[in-house]
Amino acid sequence: MIVINLDVMMAKRKIGLTELAGKVGITMANLSILKNNKAKAVRFETLEAICKALDCQPGDILEYVPDETEEEE
Repeated sequence: MIVINLDVMMAKRKIGLTELAGKVGITMANLSILKNNKAKAVRFETLEAICKALDCQPGDILEYVPDETEEEE
């Protein structure tokens, strides 16, 4: 599964949800969905805006973690 480490990057950059939402141009509700790993998808345009606002790479935000069932195979 893909884990979104947005909260980690926000903490490293000392930026809050309200400020980041304003810089990225999305609602706080949608940003919160991303931050809490509830998103089913993310647009590259949104990912690019987040990376620009946080001065980071997509790999700093997105992480692949094998599911437990995949590890058993």
